[in-house]
Amino acid sequence: MSATVDMVKCACSDCVCVVKTDGGVKREGRLFCSESCADHHKDGSGCGHAGCACHG
Repeated sequence: MSATVDMVKCACSDCVCVVKTDGGVKREGRLFCSESCADHHKDGSGCGHAGCACHG
């Protein structure tokens, strides 16, 4: 039996988004849902996805 993972949680600890493994923003060997999450919310903005209130 084998399993294939095609979606993972955004690497931002405050984020609730899931990201396709072949998409998203790859940084530091991790996968993020947006540039804002990948930049650790340096400008204070959230990821912008509905239902997610992350700001780093």
